[in-house]
Amino acid sequence: MDALPRKSRRPDSTPVGIGEAVDGYLTRAGLDDRLKQAGVIADWADLVGPGIAKVTEPESIAKDGTLFVRVATAAWAQELQMQTPMVLTKLRADGRKIRKIVWRAGR
Repeated sequence: MDALPRKSRRPDSTPVGIGEAVDGYLTRAGLDDRLKQAGVIADWADLVGPGIAKVTEPESIAKDGTLFVRVATAAWAQELQMQTPMVLTKLRADGRKIRKIVWRAGR
């Protein structure tokens, strides 16, 4: 019995690397923005600097782009609330979709 020829979804397409294929899938699935958002947590200290990183800990990011950050004290939370526009500018680099920050006092 002869095997049937395999049909390609796109007969004119050329093979792509696994990284490119995964990136394409993530984009089509709408997950690339969420991965960029998650990168904020991994890169927190580099993004905000050692002074802010020392008194904060990013906890989570909601689907709507709200970042929840635990802060050492209420005084620091108040200070960071005033610095939110500057922090958001840093976090939004590279197309990260962070809409707002909620600073939560108490570790």
